[in-house]
Formats: sequence, structure tokens, C-alpha cells
Amino acid sequence: MAPELDGILILVVATVALYDFTNGFHDAADMVATAIASHAMRPAVAIGLVTIFTFIAPFTAGLAVADTVGTFVEIGEASRIQGEAVVICALLAAVSYNLITWWLGYPSSSSNSLAGGLLGAGLVAIGGAHIHWGLESLMQGRLEGAAKVVAGLVFSPLFGFLAGFLLMRLIFLVFLRFRRRVAHWFVVSQYFSVAWLGFSHGANDAQKGMAVIGMMLLASGHSDRFQVPDWAVVLCASAITLGTLFGGWRIIRTLGFGIYRLRIVHAVANQLGAALVNSLATIIGAPTSTTQVVTATLVGNGAAEKPGHVRWRTVGGIVAGWWLNIPVSLLLGALYARLYLLLRQ
Repeated sequence: MAPELDGILILVVATVALYDFTNGFHDAADMVATAIASHAMRPAVAIGLVTIFTFIAPFTAGLAVADTVGTFVEIGEASRIQGEAVVICALLAAVSYNLITWWLGYPSSSSNSLAGGLLGAGLVAIGGAHIHWGLESLMQGRLEGAAKVVAGLVFSPLFGFLAGFLLMRLIFLVFLRFRRRVAHWFVVSQYFSVAWLGFSHGANDAQKGMAVIGMMLLASGHSDRFQVPDWAVVLCASAITLGTLFGGWRIIRTLGFGIYRLRIVHAVANQLGAALVNSLATIIGAPTSTTQVVTATLVGNGAAEKPGHVRWRTVGGIVAGWWLNIPVSLLLGALYARLYLLLRQ
């Protein structure tokens, strides 16, 4: 194998590690924001708990999400340079958007950024004919390819909002008369709910970086079919865990204190609702955005109690960032791919 190609493969693996680090950096803030803002946990404890379970999850939850993300852009028959362009430029687009939104303090979606980057780079580098859109399967009632990716990313926040709303109403219905007597148990239950949320994050989000490595191994000729090697699982789990360990305080301030005044009951409902949506999506192999699911669930929690207390202007700014996520990432992926192909020719 040519040294140049090996160097490019190393570059891609390093970029995947950076992507997973920024992914964990973003999502850690989302996962611990409610626990910290409700004063139920010290920041170090919350981040430590999320970190442990984020690392454990990729080794126990299977690779269904990686298979979905890694195969909807079909690079098996593309040239090496084209395959490299798709993978490298999609990663650059995702990392770019992650860093921009982190600086602004808005919780963006690393998953949407990667999906948009893959679509944009794929359209420029190999053309729309090599993208498995999944439209025929959709007409037959099955979710496959890009349709499955988009469905998971678009509908998971809606399900998150619904889960947050219904769970909050259920908690108030069941525990309204016993609120003071069960307050201690709500604090204790957060250790379970934060751990579950961290596990669901690692089970879904860490697999996207693994999918990109599998795609690059296929594009570079190191593999004759899409597969995720064991070392890629270890690398991605470690990188996303390291990012989770550092967290992002700008985003914690936005989610924990910028939407409405959080109490322990909101934190518990948020963590349980978001973990449930993430876990169900992982079972069917649909990628989700932990960022979007946690935020949408939190808004659902607040709307279920007192809609007037929700700072809808802040929510609107966050949602606007979501709508821009895939289009901007798509454009960035396309731009990076065009530049990469020009440089490699």
C-alpha cells in the first residue's frame, strides 16, 4: 500500500477522533445540564457518571447505527480519491459546524452535521446515483438508506418533545400529593437516569465515527466490504468519552439556565424521556442526535407544566440552528469536496 494512502488513512482516523471528541464535548453538556442546574448533582459527579456509561455502551449495544450511517453513501465502486473526498470532507464539515455552534453556545447536532456533510460531499465527489436514498423501500413501508438517517434525525426531536411532555404530566399526576415525601427519591433516581442517558448516547452517537472509519477502509482498499474493526470501536468510544469528560460549559448555561427555571423533577423527566427515545432508535438502527433529543425533551417538560415559563425566544434560536444544521453542513461538505478534488487532481 502506498505510503501516501496510509498517511491519508491516518489523517482520517485522527479526524474521526476529533469529530467524536467534539461530539462528546457537545453532548456531555446536554446530558448533564439538567442535573447540574437542578442542583441534584455536583458537576464532577454528573460528568463522571455520563463518561463511564458513554464508554461502556459501544461495546455492548451492537453496530446497527454504524451500518445505517456507513452504507447510505455507496463508495464501494468509487475511486480511491472520490471515496477519500466523501469521508474526509464530511468529517471536516461536521467538525466545522460543531465548533461554530459551540462558540455561539447553541446545542447543535453532530449527527446532523455528519449526515449533511456526507450528502454534500457525496453529491460532489461521486454523484447522486451512488447515494442510497431509500425511496423505493419507503414506498414499501421500510426505512433504509438516507431515508432512515433523515427519519431518525428529524423525528427523534419530535418524539423527544412528546416523551418529555407526557412523562412530565404522568409524574405530576402520580406524585402531586406526595411531592415533598418523594423529593429525596427524585434526587437518587437521577444517578440511574443520567447513567442511562449516557449509555444511550454512547450506544448511538459513538457509532457514527465508527461508520466513517469503516467507509474509509473500504474506499482506500484496506477492506473489500463495509465493516467496523474492533480497534475502531475502541478509538471512537475513547474519543467520545474524552470529549464527554471535558464537557462544554457554554451549552450547559444555555440548556440548564436559559430555557426555564429547572427543578429536580424536570431533570429526572428530561433524562428518562431522552434516554428512552435514544434507546428505541438505537434498537432499530436509526441515528439520533442526543443534543436535539435532550433539548426537545426539556422543552416538552416545561410545556407540560407551565408553557408561559418557557423562554420561547431562546428555544426559537436553538431550533433555527437545527434547521440550518443539515443545509449548512451539506454546503460545507460540498465545498470541501470540491477543494479536495481540485487539490488531488
